[in-house]
Amino acid sequence: MFKNILVPTDGSAVSQRAALRGVKLAKATGAKVTAFYAAPAATPVRFRKSFPVGLSQPREHAKAIDRAAARHLGAIAKAAKSARVRFEGVHATDDFPAQAILKVAKKQKCDVIVMATHGEGSLFTSSVTQQVLEKSKLPVLVFR
Repeated sequence: MFKNILVPTDGSAVSQRAALRGVKLAKATGAKVTAFYAAPAATPVRFRKSFPVGLSQPREHAKAIDRAAARHLGAIAKAAKSARVRFEGVHATDDFPAQAILKVAKKQKCDVIVMATHGEGSLFTSSVTQQVLEKSKLPVLVFR
């Protein structure tokens, strides 16, 4: 049925729950899971929940992205390993997460996208999910 399931995450609780569903679907269908995390490009001002919290250099920002990606993708990798599902983690820096999700789906030759309706972090808002739903040529399974 499915061979490669794209599971985008922003690390929020709701996106992690959707990711676990993606892993279960992969287990049931014998598919691989490709987990994806996108972070905004480096800017001199760091934001937390839309409010400036300080300044950072681009290298510091890149390291913070790598740490966040490792944490968020690591949680999905652990679930995939436990379920004995093949796993690949991918992350990118992109100011347009919906576009980034669709690019990765195409590049990784995914055949379905499993994602949350919304998130609490930088990646998912209802508009990101809506954009993916509107523009994807692949099936998109959305979980609350």
